Formats: sequence, C-alpha cells, structure tokens
Amino acid sequence: MSSPLSAPTPRTCVIAQPTFIPWIGWFDLADQADVMIILDDVQFSKQSWQQRNRLRTPEGLGFLSVSVKSAGRSHQLINEVELANESSVEKLLRTIQGYYARAPFFREHFPGLGASMREGAATGKLAELNISVIRWIMQTLGIDVPLVRSSELEMEGKRGEYVAALCEKVGANRYLSPAGAEDYLLEDRAAFDSRGIPVELQVYEHPEYRQCFKPFEPYASVLDLIFNTGPEALEILRSGRRHSRALGTTSGIASI
Repeated sequence: MSSPLSAPTPRTCVIAQPTFIPWIGWFDLADQADVMIILDDVQFSKQSWQQRNRLRTPEGLGFLSVSVKSAGRSHQLINEVELANESSVEKLLRTIQGYYARAPFFREHFPGLGASMREGAATGKLAELNISVIRWIMQTLGIDVPLVRSSELEMEGKRGEYVAALCEKVGANRYLSPAGAEDYLLEDRAAFDSRGIPVELQVYEHPEYRQCFKPFEPYASVLDLIFNTGPEALEILRSGRRHSRALGTTSGIASI
C-alpha cells in the first residue's frame, strides 16, 4: 500500500484533433501520453490539417487533400463532416504510391495503409477516415496508448475550460499540449489551476533522416518517415523530443 504522502501516479493526457495523416510531432505527443483524447466535436475548418497534409515530392513538399462536403455546412463539427466521394480514397492512394513507390519500406507498409484508408472511408466520414489511419500509424510505429473521442465523454465548455474538463474526466494530473496552443491556454489557465492540473508544452526539434529526394525537407506527413526508415521510425521520431516546458516559460523542464 502506498503512503498517504506519496505523489499520485502520473497520468499524462494529450488532446489533439483527428488530423489527416499527421506529421511526426503529432505522434511524439501521443508517444508521451497515458491517454490521448481525439478532439472530434469541435468546429471543422476547411482546408486545415483536418483534411490535408504534406508529402515529399521531387519539387518539395506538396499537399494531399481529402475532398469533403462543405457547401452550406459552415458550422459542422469535425465528426459530422462527410467525404465528398468514398471512392476518392483510391486517388489519394495512387498519389501516395506515385511519390513513395521507390522508398525502401513502401512495399512493406503500403498495403496496411490502404486497408486502413478504405476501412475509414467506407463510413463516409472524414473523422473515421483520419482515426482509422491514425490507429494504423500508431500500430506501425509501436505506440500503444488508449484513444478516447471527446464526443464520447459528453463534457461541456469552451476552449481551455473544455480541455481542462476533458483532462479531469479521464483522471489526468498533467496535460501536455502542442506549443501552438500556448496563447489561449495562458488566457484560460485558471480552468487548469482550479483542477490542480499542470500544463506543459511540447518541445520538439524535427529530426533529419533519409528521404527519397534531396535535400531533406522537414514537416511532411509521418508516412514519409515510415516509408523511408521502416523499423527505425520510432527511434528517429523520439530523437526530436526535448524536455517539455511549463506554460508561460521559455526553458524546458524534466518530463514526467
């Protein structure tokens, strides 16, 4: 039995939108979590990372986008967004194949990617497509963390209040956030302080690895890392991790 004075067991929560084939920093966050909440019940933003990401092409980074139904649906939530055409996933796969067919580990991993994309697209929903691919990527990388959809937790609030409530709901005592959210988290800091949940910000330096084309271009989808480095992908991904930093500070702190 633990002492009453012992510190609570660390339980880090990460919250992220269901991005389309995310970059490696997205998965660095997932790799540090004890529970990851997929934020699927916030407003959809057209032409955002929710429906597109970047591939390494001979000309540099190029966008790969998912066509969705958006006309007259300006206020739909991410989990409400419908694919424009389920069969369009085949075009996406052909585009990926065109750029990565010669990558060292393409043949090994492309069938699994295709199966996950088709399974998600069969639902007709963007979020299901993205989450299906995210699950395949995590399995391929070897990242084992429970995924929970925010829509299933049935919490209320806006911005930081909502995020803090989600963390509390899953029993988190630490929230690790992308650094880009710092401004609104500072404004809504009281929501976390009142629950005793410290906020830390991810610090990540993009690692360099071999690509099909030169020179090296960072910030492509994680598919670039998987197809080019195979079994080394997770180790390379983790090599970019630096100590997280407390909200409102510039120096890193030791990660829990």
